[in-house]
Amino acid sequence: MSAPPVVAPLARASHLPPTLAVTAYTTAIALRSGRRRGAAVAGVAALAGQLAVGWSNDYLDRHRDREAGRRDKPIATGDIDAEVVRRAAILAGVACVPLSLLSGWRAASVHGVAVAAAVEYNRHLKTTVASVVPYVVAFGALPAFVTLGGPAHRWPSASVMTAGALMGAGAHFVNTLPDFEADALTGVRGLPHRLGRGPATVIGVGLLGAATVVVATAGDEPLRRVGRCLAVAAAASVAGVVAASATGRRRAAWMLTLATSAATVALFLSRGELLDRTGRAGSVGQRVRSSIV
Repeated sequence: MSAPPVVAPLARASHLPPTLAVTAYTTAIALRSGRRRGAAVAGVAALAGQLAVGWSNDYLDRHRDREAGRRDKPIATGDIDAEVVRRAAILAGVACVPLSLLSGWRAASVHGVAVAAAVEYNRHLKTTVASVVPYVVAFGALPAFVTLGGPAHRWPSASVMTAGALMGAGAHFVNTLPDFEADALTGVRGLPHRLGRGPATVIGVGLLGAATVVVATAGDEPLRRVGRCLAVAAAASVAGVVAASATGRRRAAWMLTLATSAATVALFLSRGELLDRTGRAGSVGQRVRSSIV
């Protein structure tokens, strides 16, 4: 039995690759930090939030996308009605609230701020010099959503939130690169556009690399073999972003950005001595003195 014709365009309108990536990262971090069944709860809440953000983005940008002739946007191509996407965004946003509350009010509050920041980017901030701020807020808050929803209800360390914020900011700069021409036609003038493609590329790559460095140097233990391999993989992905951007393959640069993020998250997950500080292992005194990193 085939899927309804609305499913495929609705999935495309959700910005599926980053939506699935953020959901997977959230679930993996929650699972590895000891939340067990709560990891699925965190993952589903993250998915609802990402769907709300992705669908609202395509709905709010529908006129710009049509003007720019975007063939990758289902509303602009007529593959799906804008009202269907609007309703889906509202439903996902509403569902995000009780799903987030399953992790507790502290975690839900942080997740609500992250989703609200992303929606505000879609609504207005993407056209301003402050376009990077929602990415910094949303990705920096992601570890806090996980740890505040855990048994200890603790905030993560500044280094973990900093790594998330750097990763999000870098992703913003790289993500704008394929759309510079289309954005110029429709008046989108975020921070990367104001700086120019060359500086935006350098800054985006630098931020992604900095996120990996923060994770690699956190904690007291040196990197083990697996950690070193993952750090090298992240560095190779960053180099790939540079190469793809330099040769005009900017969509490939974006996919390599997701690969860099995956390698950095895997590096964090591989560092057991960091995860022990979430409270899943170690003495009571250690749990009081330590945070996620």
